[in-house]
Amino acid sequence: MAPLIEQVDGARVPWLPGSQGKSVDGPVMEASEHRLKELRGVEAGALPGKSLGVYAPASGLVRDVFPCEDGHAQERSLFTAVLSPVQAGDLWMADRNGCPREFLCDIDTRGASCVIRQHRGLPCEIVSPLHPLGRVETGHIAEQRVRVVEAQDGVHVYRRLRLKLNHLTRDGATLLSIVTNVPARSVSGKRVARLSHKRWTLETAFQYLEAYVHSEINT
Repeated sequence: MAPLIEQVDGARVPWLPGSQGKSVDGPVMEASEHRLKELRGVEAGALPGKSLGVYAPASGLVRDVFPCEDGHAQERSLFTAVLSPVQAGDLWMADRNGCPREFLCDIDTRGASCVIRQHRGLPCEIVSPLHPLGRVETGHIAEQRVRVVEAQDGVHVYRRLRLKLNHLTRDGATLLSIVTNVPARSVSGKRVARLSHKRWTLETAFQYLEAYVHSEINT
């Protein structure tokens, strides 16, 4: 579909001019669909596999899918596979499960950018104190710099935005942190926070697919 969209000039305005925006997430089946009916009473019953999808906001297409046959695997363990399509000039956005140290550092090494919600397990060192940036639509925002050392001892410095939310998230959080390597001179902290909020359009894309092709499993 991408060549057709390009031919009719149907691409949307990029989220960040000059960057190829890509959002990655793992669609999850509802709890009632996790097992086939015949296996729900069996402790060893297999779960369906998992997958990560890469969504391109400019085209509105899911450009890559990385499947995993292990239904018990943690989503974070699948992100090693996602490194293969990372290119210079990309802007990668992900939830906190997309914050493994290897994925975060490799994006920076390859000359790509990231806007990723920080996972509490990310090892990082605070470089500068928080300074307030004011308000955005979702809450109060402050910024500081942090240092992340990768397994091969390479050092990467990121901006960390702390967002104090107006409303609780669905998992009850009042604070969330966003890690980015987008330069402050070109993109403000407020704009980074708004970019992170837009990431949810990937989930909407999966809802469209579910409705259009009737993809929900009928047990």
